[in-house]
Amino acid sequence: MLFPAWVRKGDARAGRHINSRGAPPAVDSALRHLSRSADRSVLWFAIGGGLLAMGQRRAALRGLLSLTVASAVANLVGKKLFGGDRPLTKDIPIGRRLHRSPESPSFPSGHAASAAAFATGIALEQPALGLAVAPVAGAVAYSRVHTGAHWLSDVLGGVAIGVGVAAAGKALVPAPVPRVVREGGIDIALPAAPSGDGVFIVANPSSGKDVVGRTDPLTRIGERMPHARVHILADDDTPDAVITEALASDHPPRILGVCGGDGTVSATADTARKAGLPLVVIPGGTFNHFALAVGVDSVDDALDAVASGVGARVDVAELWLDDGAPITVLNVASIGIYPEFVLEREGLEHRLGKWLSAVVAAIRVIRREEPVTLEIDGERRDVWSVFAGVNRNEPDVPAPLSRKRLDDGVLDVRILPAGSRVQAVASLAFGRRSSAVLRAVGVIRPGGVESFTTESLSVTVWPKRGQTAGFAHDGEAEDVDPDAATRDFRSTVRLVEGALDVYCPPAA
Repeated sequence: MLFPAWVRKGDARAGRHINSRGAPPAVDSALRHLSRSADRSVLWFAIGGGLLAMGQRRAALRGLLSLTVASAVANLVGKKLFGGDRPLTKDIPIGRRLHRSPESPSFPSGHAASAAAFATGIALEQPALGLAVAPVAGAVAYSRVHTGAHWLSDVLGGVAIGVGVAAAGKALVPAPVPRVVREGGIDIALPAAPSGDGVFIVANPSSGKDVVGRTDPLTRIGERMPHARVHILADDDTPDAVITEALASDHPPRILGVCGGDGTVSATADTARKAGLPLVVIPGGTFNHFALAVGVDSVDDALDAVASGVGARVDVAELWLDDGAPITVLNVASIGIYPEFVLEREGLEHRLGKWLSAVVAAIRVIRREEPVTLEIDGERRDVWSVFAGVNRNEPDVPAPLSRKRLDDGVLDVRILPAGSRVQAVASLAFGRRSSAVLRAVGVIRPGGVESFTTESLSVTVWPKRGQTAGFAHDGEAEDVDPDAATRDFRSTVRLVEGALDVYCPPAA
């Protein structure tokens, strides 16, 4: 095997270090059996079968197909090109040795390639599942060095092949994007503006920055609606102030548009309701919950609806804090520790991305915070958070963030009671599909989240000493007035039927 001397020296040094470190016999035995269980990928096919039984078909198939290709590349191509001798059996402590020493060439490790490909393939479809499988894959890869079956460079080479094959498979065969179809909402005729005449759009340039491969929405808007006015929000701009100024101009808009995340969309919808104007939502955020709920999953979907003058009349909710002005809510409002979770997550997103930042933020917040004391329907109790979703949401998600209906006239309330911190982390950080897996393995207990529907919900909050009282709606966290943060305050969420006209494709 033609490898530089420094690689061979590194392998020898790593081997001596691992072999010289004593391990309990139980650990040696466990790693030896784990390594053997991965022979011919039996372990991975067993896990894949379990995922199929749990309904995780795409994740299982991508993991198994990635494994199959990576194994072929490592064993049929890599070993023939590179080869090399395996570590000497006499150098391996007796308790660690495999009962049958492998006889094939050493580089790369087929076991490591298969393990890495399987875990990476699953992670590319379902990050939470990939995170669960990764420690097993890592243990299998390490076991090949621990048992003396491979050098460290063999394992690292196998891991590189596995990850590379899975990533290439994702690029060549991306997951299909299902067509979004809205459910509910009364179809209505709205003003048509094929060229953008009378359309005023506010765009948040900081939204959706971590979405890879997205075409710039503003470029597409300029191509299709050259007469539309687009205002890119500066750091000190608010949608309300910008739109109010536009409405007071000599040529006030007759259609309001917004390109940004759910927080920007919610703020613009509030102003559109006050002005009595229809709203066009152009997906520009990361999740775009409301845009997807109304059946708009691309810029062209939104612009087609404006050009044709078609839309729907949908429900919203209004949130009051004490005697303050109502705030329009499109997806969900929350009281409790969820606002702290949102703020923590936002501070991590630029470094970790949306998903991993959610996990880290949930762990940090749950570790340092205590449950919040609330009074709900006359009953005083300690909870982690209370969520009020606009219309019915996914039934099995602890936090209702994405509405499934547009006009069923109810709030979908979920209460996360004080209790297990592990369950609280899982409930805050994971979505529908990941939550289903966590329920299956017992991390999220059935019945651990209370749920009911209502038209109005009133909650009185008693902040404990040192607690920051806050609320969140549509992915944005805000602090309560400083005076209210030191005393009890009352929040009310009320559903308002048919309160917003939105451009969107006709109902299916």
